[in-house]
Amino acid sequence: MATGDLPDELADVLAGIQRLIRRRLRPGLPAPPLRGAQVELLRLVAARPGIRVSAAAKELYLADNSVSTLVNQLSRAGYLHRETDPADRRSAQLFPTPAARQRLHDWETRRSALVRERVARLPEADRTALEAALPALRRLAHTLHEETEGP
Repeated sequence: MATGDLPDELADVLAGIQRLIRRRLRPGLPAPPLRGAQVELLRLVAARPGIRVSAAAKELYLADNSVSTLVNQLSRAGYLHRETDPADRRSAQLFPTPAARQRLHDWETRRSALVRERVARLPEADRTALEAALPALRRLAHTLHEETEGP
C-alpha cells in the first residue's frame, strides 16, 4: 500500500467498523432508535453529569441550538433532564436519567461482547497487530482532538 493511501483506507476501515457494529447491535435495542448525535450527547452527559448545553456543544463540536434540539428530543424520550444551574440561573445543567444510564450500559455491554467475540476469532498474528496498533491509534485520536480545539 502506498503511504498516500493509508489515511483514506484507515478512515474508511474505522468508519466501516463503527457502522457494522451499530448495524449488528441495532436489532436488540429498545425503541425509540437513537441517532449518532443523540448517543454522543448521552454518553457525554453520563460521563459529565451537570454539563451545560454550551459546554456540551463545544465538546461535541456542534452549534448550541443543535445541542438544544438534541436535549429536547432526549428529554421527551425520557433520557435527559435539565436543572437550572445554581451558579447562573440563565443556564441549564444536563443530567442522564436512570433509563439513559441503563440504555448506555446495555449498549456498551453488547458492543464489548460483540467485538471481543470477533477479535477472538482472528488469527493470533492479527490480534497482536491490532494490539500493537492501539497506541498509534490513540495518538491519532489525540492529534485530531487537539486540532479541533484550536490554539
